[in-house]
Amino acid sequence: MAALLFISFIVLLLIGVPVAFAIAAADLLVLLKGDVKLLILVQRMFASTDSFSLIAVPFFIFAGDLLAKGKVSKVLVEFAESLLGMLKGGLSIVSVLAGMFFAAISGSGAATTAAVGATLIPELKKRGYREDSAAALIAAAGTIGVVIPPSVPMVLYAVISEDSVNTLFKNGFVPGILMGVILVAISLYQARKFNYPKGKAFSVGNVLHTFKEAIWGILMPLIILGGIFSGYFTPSEAAAVAVIYAIFVSFFIYRDLDFKGLVEIMKGSAKTSAVIMIIIACSGPFGWVLANYKIPEAIASGVLGISTNKYVIMFLISLIILLAGVFMETSSAIIILSPVFLPLVKAMGISTVHFGILFVVGIAIGMITPPVSS
Repeated sequence: MAALLFISFIVLLLIGVPVAFAIAAADLLVLLKGDVKLLILVQRMFASTDSFSLIAVPFFIFAGDLLAKGKVSKVLVEFAESLLGMLKGGLSIVSVLAGMFFAAISGSGAATTAAVGATLIPELKKRGYREDSAAALIAAAGTIGVVIPPSVPMVLYAVISEDSVNTLFKNGFVPGILMGVILVAISLYQARKFNYPKGKAFSVGNVLHTFKEAIWGILMPLIILGGIFSGYFTPSEAAAVAVIYAIFVSFFIYRDLDFKGLVEIMKGSAKTSAVIMIIIACSGPFGWVLANYKIPEAIASGVLGISTNKYVIMFLISLIILLAGVFMETSSAIIILSPVFLPLVKAMGISTVHFGILFVVGIAIGMITPPVSS
């Protein structure tokens, strides 16, 4: 059954069937082969989406889209440049820091890349920065959006692994910041190598002015994460608060959004959310098939037969995750692979929270690797 499930899924993907329908079709083939009532398919699809934590997914996507298409990203970039623009290649460092900060607002790698890239790439080209390296740097900084909280992939993983979303969020800061530090180091190296220009001289007045403009954007992650970690609201409630705050700021503070624009953003966010939710729904029967035929346990036994060294096994799993990230969208990879690897991780006594962070970071790297990145 395991061979039928995975081979049919891979073949369907290769011939261009959308991920959700490839999962559902593979599930259907196994259920028909096993003479199982097809009612199971429908029941598991509904059960997989019946989770309070999943409410956070469409709300964080909507909040990220609101801010990505508004003035917030621009004022945050201007504030960062007022602090660091005077350094050699300072604008590329600003690109990384803006990506990190916007990550803490949007929770989405795509939204982070779109917001920062739309603002900075034309300016980087104008100032003589290499277009290819500038685009690659911003794309890499955008991947931090799924690592630094709030993070949509972490919410999805938490639902599957039954871990606390709060705990995953708390453990996402250190790897996210380290990724940013490495990118800053690359920025400094490229600035020397390509002799990038310095920006405007440092000015306290300019810093205060840009800070005043950016304060509403700066407050957003403080409100969201502060509310979550202080216990005032859950991650799902925080996502709703983020949407209300983003609408308020866009309509009444920056005034860069009207009702027509809001409707268009809602449509785009609804489409993105629908794609993710249908994948989650179709993954419900997939998880049931895995559990019913004890496929993860068989995989765990096979892997442990190769080596019992947890470092070797985690290295092999990491390679698979990186490879999956190259060919699969982030949410799809987490939803499909988490049920497969979690029994093996638990059997080795490894923290599922630690594995979750490793998983998200690995998939994030895949986001900037073709063909997904293209």
